[in-house]
Amino acid sequence: MFKIQTLNKISTYGLELFPRDSYEIASEIVNPDAVVVRSFNMNDMDLPKTVQAVARAGAGVNNIPIDKCTEKGIVVFNTPGANANGVKELVLAGLFMSSRRLIPGIMWAKGLIGKADEVPKLVEKGKSDFVGPEIKGKKIGVIGLGAIGVMVANDCVGLGMQVIGYDPFISVEAAWKLSSSVRRANGLESLFAESDYISLHVPLSDKTKSIINKERFAIMKKGVRILNFSRGGLVNNNDLIEALNDGTVNIYVTDFPDENLLKQEKVIAFPHLGASTPEAEDNCAIMAVNQTRDYLERGNIKNSVNFPDCDLNFRSRNRVVIANRNVPNMISQITTLLAAEKINVSDMLNKHKGEVAYNIIDVDGELGEETLSKIRGIDGVIMVRLIKNKV
Repeated sequence: MFKIQTLNKISTYGLELFPRDSYEIASEIVNPDAVVVRSFNMNDMDLPKTVQAVARAGAGVNNIPIDKCTEKGIVVFNTPGANANGVKELVLAGLFMSSRRLIPGIMWAKGLIGKADEVPKLVEKGKSDFVGPEIKGKKIGVIGLGAIGVMVANDCVGLGMQVIGYDPFISVEAAWKLSSSVRRANGLESLFAESDYISLHVPLSDKTKSIINKERFAIMKKGVRILNFSRGGLVNNNDLIEALNDGTVNIYVTDFPDENLLKQEKVIAFPHLGASTPEAEDNCAIMAVNQTRDYLERGNIKNSVNFPDCDLNFRSRNRVVIANRNVPNMISQITTLLAAEKINVSDMLNKHKGEVAYNIIDVDGELGEETLSKIRGIDGVIMVRLIKNKV
């Protein structure tokens, strides 16, 4: 029986995929095998030794102690693309709002309450104060061409915009989905210099923190409109406020505001609503649960932020999965030990991600606790787990 702890309200469409005859699910549970979480901050949690996986029903993992999990051999999953359409629609809404001065116009119109029969005449007279450009034919720079960035870029092409894309690490899968009308930027500087609009779709890391700053603002077109529905730290807010005040940036749209940004007239700020659709919450939960089950039941890994993707058909009776430091001679030590124990390897897969390697080894016959203990005793081994094939 696997025990699953939920740290937030998780869509029932996902949780129902855990078979009740082999899974126990609860928010308060002792010694869970896996944790399913949305936004709950796990950084200060004491993780029980039993935890083998953490599944984030969403893309961002800032609320999960990745390094601590890696040291303990805990695989951390996220669900890239599951909420992509919900975020994309919010980005497009922000795009229109940044151009057509819809929010100031709505607020002004509400102020006409009480003017009775004068309202139609006042509306016609006042509309000239809310003129804004059309987006058709304008250039938009899309930084980051993952699941969301590709959708935004493709839809902007459909809206008649000239789209410039930048992502030095674009995946093959994303490249196949990207419209051929999207022009590749030679670098960030050229994208900043050309774009009338800029939309950010990259994760927050040491490399991307303050990716838009005073130096980058100096390159941009006067009156550029910036959309940030990715992470707040990507933009240096002090430099942004200067750029708003001197007219470099016409409008900044984000769902990661702070108090200083909320005070700015030229900032359109939302709550963090990108994934706040029933469809996105369902999709994230379904993907998180499926990935968790595949790992717990078969040892396969997909969409992990700290371990490599590994997928091996499970045809033998027993499978041992091993995480280890990515150093030389580890595979040799493991297979030599298995051979000494007279255990035949029928199939295996080894992959690495950064400083961590992961092995799926299918064996013929039984593999006892004494042998597993010997594998755990190899210097550099982080985690060892035996999985029995139920089929």
